[in-house]
Amino acid sequence: MKKGIVISLASAGVIAAVVAGLSISNSASVSADEGTSLGSPGVVAANFKDGALSEAISEEDCTLTNGTKTTCYRVIVAGDPVGTKIGPFCPTTTTTSAADAGIWLDGSKIYNTDGQFILDLATIYGDAKWKLYDETGKVNVTDSKAAFQGAAKPDVEEAYKYHCVEGRFEWTNTGKAVPISVLVPVNPVKASSAVTSQGADLGVALNGVVIAASAPVDAILGAYTIAAFDDCGGHFNPIEGYHMHAYTNCEGADYGSKITDVNAETSLIGYAMDGVGVFAPLANDSTIELDDCNGRTTAKDGYHYYAQSPEKNKILKCYMGLTAVDSSKADGNGPPAGNGPPAGGMLPPELLVIIGGSVVLLVGGGITLTVVLLRRKKSKAAKNA
Repeated sequence: MKKGIVISLASAGVIAAVVAGLSISNSASVSADEGTSLGSPGVVAANFKDGALSEAISEEDCTLTNGTKTTCYRVIVAGDPVGTKIGPFCPTTTTTSAADAGIWLDGSKIYNTDGQFILDLATIYGDAKWKLYDETGKVNVTDSKAAFQGAAKPDVEEAYKYHCVEGRFEWTNTGKAVPISVLVPVNPVKASSAVTSQGADLGVALNGVVIAASAPVDAILGAYTIAAFDDCGGHFNPIEGYHMHAYTNCEGADYGSKITDVNAETSLIGYAMDGVGVFAPLANDSTIELDDCNGRTTAKDGYHYYAQSPEKNKILKCYMGLTAVDSSKADGNGPPAGNGPPAGGMLPPELLVIIGGSVVLLVGGGITLTVVLLRRKKSKAAKNA
């Protein structure tokens, strides 16, 4: 007989944080590698740009996902990119040039969101329903808080389907930049195996914004919307404001076209949630050998990752290190970035996570979500083993 425990939680953001933590905990099981250093120098406060942090980095006791007690850094980024011009995102007409628009990346290709892109959508995605413009060539763009919030949710309002979605700070829930807090190990520790980086924030950038998980492309396209990014690879959602999904050095779709030395080392752009440094993407035709998580060790920089190419819609492929369990993400003090509703969609209505011998079923669809834990009885064979 199965026993059920039902817990009601009032925040979708809390559910997302719980799911992410449970998923990662399952991957990072204790092994012979427990406590082994990754050989990474970890977070260095001086590497952040002036103004990127909302307060000084501090230390606190923490627990890693394998249960190890250690010390972590509390890093709070300001949420407003330093030295970066936000936007543009969407074209205003079907004749708008690439210089006056942003980009779109769908996991396989990167596009300029110029007027021609809008005209080509039906061909690109093989669906004649794609038409985001009127008879005069004016593109349907979210141009108010109501429009932005009507499109930037899982059940896109009918009035805002067939829109190019863009936001701004004043249209978010707080009306301003949202400081995002993350907890990372002071000394990066090796996990027993590569850990998936799905479902939660991936890290923080040196310019003061969060490195978010993949944008939910299927949900966005399913509503016949385009949640355009600016040339820096970022865009808005109502809860966490501006966040990054791709690294382009603010060169948009042209990123990488000016690289002359395909094996040249790139520069540090941020830190992953396991405390490991993240460097800009290598050239697509680089011959440098990387591990499963796009990482390698060098004499100068120790172990570090390389961001994936922008079109992948995922800066970090996976983690080689253990992440920290951040209890502050579930205490109602604010949503962790990457777990709010991205433009055009958010968490799917149902998520199923297998954790050892248990099943965690998350049932969504409303403001209040329910978590059902079903624990299986051990078989007689297991008991007698």
